[in-house]
Amino acid sequence: MTRVIGIGNQDFEKIRVNNHFYIDKTALIREWWESADEVTLITRPRRFGKTLNMSMLEKFFSIDYQGRGDLFGGLKIWEEKSSDGDYKYRKLQGTYPVIFLSFADIKETTFPEARKKICKIIQMVYNQFDFLLEGNTLNENEKNDFLNISADMENYLASLSLKMLSGFLNRYYGKKVIILLDEYDTPMQEAYVNGYWDELAAFTRSLFNSTFKTNPFLERAVMTGITRVSKESVFSDLNNLKVVTSTSSNYADCFGFTEEEVFGALKEYGLSGQEQNVKDWYDGFSFGERKDIYNPWSIINFLDEKRVGAYWANSSSNKLAGKLIREGGPNIKKAFEDLLNGRTLLMEIDEQIVYNQLHEKKNAVWSLLLASGYLKVSGRFFGERTGRTQYELTLTNREVHIMFENIVQDWFSGNEDYNDFIRALLLDDVKAMNVYMNRVSEEMFSSFDTGKKPSEKRPECFYHGFVLGLMVELSDKYMITSNRESGFGRYDVMLEPKIAEGGSLLNDGILMEFKVQDADEKELSDTVCNALRQIDEKDYQSNLIAKGIPEERIRKYGFAFCGKRVLIGKSGKA
Repeated sequence: MTRVIGIGNQDFEKIRVNNHFYIDKTALIREWWESADEVTLITRPRRFGKTLNMSMLEKFFSIDYQGRGDLFGGLKIWEEKSSDGDYKYRKLQGTYPVIFLSFADIKETTFPEARKKICKIIQMVYNQFDFLLEGNTLNENEKNDFLNISADMENYLASLSLKMLSGFLNRYYGKKVIILLDEYDTPMQEAYVNGYWDELAAFTRSLFNSTFKTNPFLERAVMTGITRVSKESVFSDLNNLKVVTSTSSNYADCFGFTEEEVFGALKEYGLSGQEQNVKDWYDGFSFGERKDIYNPWSIINFLDEKRVGAYWANSSSNKLAGKLIREGGPNIKKAFEDLLNGRTLLMEIDEQIVYNQLHEKKNAVWSLLLASGYLKVSGRFFGERTGRTQYELTLTNREVHIMFENIVQDWFSGNEDYNDFIRALLLDDVKAMNVYMNRVSEEMFSSFDTGKKPSEKRPECFYHGFVLGLMVELSDKYMITSNRESGFGRYDVMLEPKIAEGGSLLNDGILMEFKVQDADEKELSDTVCNALRQIDEKDYQSNLIAKGIPEERIRKYGFAFCGKRVLIGKSGKA
């Protein structure tokens, strides 16, 4: 009888007691314990089993689960023997006071609300240990401090709260504590998106320093999250921190499912024969040197539904990824266009994320997308002369590709004018293109403009965002590229028609050149003429002709911008 699949169940005890589907990841316990690292930060993409593993660590070490070896019977950690044949980890189970808290639900839009929720979570943790108020373990001042832990407590008390609780538990049990903090960076991502990063970083820095750095009652700690937030932002002076990112070899197979585990699960649920389909959709994640990691959320949903789908991509908001690409400059949009077209990026990656520098620091966007699981490392190159490593990055798998196509479509969703422009372009209706493009530019310029000097950056940011929209809308008919070499220069946008079966050409090739009106161009029509002249003089059509597109089937459009006004003109096919 196959085990029941519990979608979204992140409680280790419930899964084990009810014999739900579970892939044994208890080797994490041994690897972590034997590492002897005092504070460990493990970053993995969302839905990769971080919370379930933290629940497993709690149930294994916590005194509250003393004598609950039944939860681990038959698992790797329970069968682990020392060199003398002793089941040493069985003796370790249930022997430490454990503080376990999660920041996964802190998604507030303002700093006061986020701060209050963090404090309330800490108060809820205190409530689990209110037995400390009985007897003489705490003196009267300490009992007052205990009772003053609340959602509205002052900053000094909030920053000391977990350190104080560690001391109380150490005194009561005579053992130092283990602290588990799950999804530590969720409030930080929300702070960045909603504009209160600096305030939250200052509050968190004080809390983390007191809890993990200057805490004499701490035995060990584990933090999990998606990103490695920069040391300067929240971990200042925390020199006892062991950081394990997606490029690290530590715990490589402890989060996510290996291919062997996935194929075994397919067999258990009568889905043998689906291996390649599942691999195409959900494989592609890599941790350290392990290249065969699958997204567990997608696999579990596939086992339950018995059909492929974008389960992981649709499981939560992707607004941060969308924001960074939508508001990024032309180079980011061009690189993203390459990724959607199946190409690779070669980048130096700094895995320390500085949220308030994401729009300024080179390659920071790609570091975040790699940490989030949207990109994978397909190769790495170490420069002996520079001492730097460059990573070859691609979109992780088909599921991620679909997710980003949907993000781009959402930018233009509800904009009927944009859809009308696409139809007018296909029909070669220049008059309608002008009407619709001016309406679209009125809305889209504000969405894509992130420059400090909008007059300089608006057209570039807009048309690269526009190209991404075109790509999704027309990807079944065209291969769309921008800013590529052809002839004697670099065209702005090229739409290369796909060839139908039998070799027939169903659509025209299209070239677009975008120009901002110069001071010496009296009218926008002059700018259009210069754009069209550049297409011909630079021979941009040469790439299309070389691929068998007849010159008479190539349309050329010049786009002229002045503020939010656009004028489109055409040459080429009559």
